[in-house]
Amino acid sequence: MTHQRVPRYSRAFRAALIGGVLVPTALAASPATAAPAPAPAVSCDSDRAGLAAKLSGDITAALEGHRSTTALAVQDHRTHTSCTLRPTQQVDSASVVKVTVLAALLWDAQKAKRPLTPHELELSTAMITKSDNDATTELWDQLGPAKVKGFLKAAGMTRTALDEKGAWGLTQITAHDEQRLLTLVTARNKVLDDRSRAFVLERMREVVPEQRWGVPAGAPGDATVQLKNGWLERSTHGWRVHSVGAFSGKGHDYVITVLTQDNRTMEDGIDTIQAVSRAVHKDIGPDRPAHG
Repeated sequence: MTHQRVPRYSRAFRAALIGGVLVPTALAASPATAAPAPAPAVSCDSDRAGLAAKLSGDITAALEGHRSTTALAVQDHRTHTSCTLRPTQQVDSASVVKVTVLAALLWDAQKAKRPLTPHELELSTAMITKSDNDATTELWDQLGPAKVKGFLKAAGMTRTALDEKGAWGLTQITAHDEQRLLTLVTARNKVLDDRSRAFVLERMREVVPEQRWGVPAGAPGDATVQLKNGWLERSTHGWRVHSVGAFSGKGHDYVITVLTQDNRTMEDGIDTIQAVSRAVHKDIGPDRPAHG
């Protein structure tokens, strides 16, 4: 049997796809949004008495009145608490996939027993802190699909699928797999060593101020915030707006993933994410002054 090679998008087209800089005309035209399906119930478990029910109720209340179709996952290691909503629903990744790209780069360098080159360090920093699309495309092309897939397999991110034409921002992600990635970055494991994990977290701490919206909303003021956001408009399902983050230090040890689509505007997606995040931080985080 012969297999026809699927043509890859051009470098410029792939860079233009993703959150923050450009959106291709063919994808951006007529941003109609379909009515989201009825939401399943938020499911929570916790070792702390009463916390699961409170989180479930507060997250559900936070979602009321928002049009977004939302998938989320929350995990607090301190209280052994977890919450999910649509954890296996696949959505276009937009720029949150950039954390996966960096993790795959570091994993591949570990296997080769080499440090990142100065150019790789520069590209990685720009990719995460500024959400630079050109830097991402260069690293994505350097890695190639086989190495990215190798990392996904090693990481146990079994529900993450690459776009067949090579568009990194159209990688299909799930809240479940994003939580797997955040756990690899924040806790010791056999996939990413301590130096690699520290490198990823440092870059996520240094995201530029104008991109520090999303899951940090309502976070305890003494928490160390590490995040990455993504945003992308297409002709179906409107705006995809996502935010993933890890919160540490001063007794904090939890991660939050909120993925949204069917947003009329980018601001609608941000509002949904921040409503959910405020509810989570209020219930999990200690009662201290919070971030916006």
